[in-house]
Amino acid sequence: MAEELDERIAAYMAWHRTHSLPKYAQIADEARRRLERQLQPDDLVWGYDSVVAQLREDMRAAAESMAPLLDRLTPRQIAHFERRLAEDNRRFARENLRGGERERRKRRTERNVERLEDWLGRLSRAQLERVKQYSERAPLLDELRDRDHKRLQAQLLAMLRAKEAKKRLPDFVEHFDRGREPPYDAAIEAARKEYGAMILDIDRALTREQRARAAHDLARYAQEFRALAGSAR
Repeated sequence: MAEELDERIAAYMAWHRTHSLPKYAQIADEARRRLERQLQPDDLVWGYDSVVAQLREDMRAAAESMAPLLDRLTPRQIAHFERRLAEDNRRFARENLRGGERERRKRRTERNVERLEDWLGRLSRAQLERVKQYSERAPLLDELRDRDHKRLQAQLLAMLRAKEAKKRLPDFVEHFDRGREPPYDAAIEAARKEYGAMILDIDRALTREQRARAAHDLARYAQEFRALAGSAR
C-alpha cells in the first residue's frame, strides 16, 4: 500500500503542477493588476470566489486520486487516524479556544497584523487601529469552527468505515461547507463583511511603497507558479 500511496501522491502532484498552478498564476497576475489601480468591493468578491473555486477543484481531484486506497484501510488504520484527528482537535483548542473573549480578540489582532505586514511592511498607527477595530467588531469563529471540524471528521470516519470513500469523498471535500450550522454560516458571512471593509480601508491608506511591495510579491508568486508548472513538462 505504501508504494501505491507514493504513486498516487506523485500523480496528483504532477496533475496539480500542470493543471492548477497556471491558474493560480493567472489569479495572482489579475490580483496584482487590481491592487495597482486600488481595490474596489467587487475585487474582493472576485478574489475570494476565484481562490475558493480553484481550491474546490484541487480538493476534488486529490480525493478522486486517493479514495480507492482509503477504501482499503483496515479498522486498525482507521482507529489510528481517528486518534490523530483527536490530537489535532486538542491542539486547535489549545491554540484558539484558550482565554476569554478579550484575550482571543487580542490574539486575532496580532495574527492579522502579522499577515498584513508580511505583504505590506510595517503598518502605520492608523492602519493598526483599523485592524484592531475589525477584530473588535467581527464575531469570533473558533468555537463554531471547532464544532464544524468535528462534524466533518465524524462524517469522514463513517465514510471510511463503510468503505464508501470512492463513492462519496470527492463530493464531500469539494462541498466542504455543505451542512454547516446556520449560526456558523451567518458568523462567517458577518466576519467576511467586516474583513472586506477593513481591507478596503487599509487599501485606501496604503503608501506608494506598501502598494508596490504587495504588487511585487503577487508578481513573484505568479512567476514561481509558472516556473513550477513548467518544470513538470
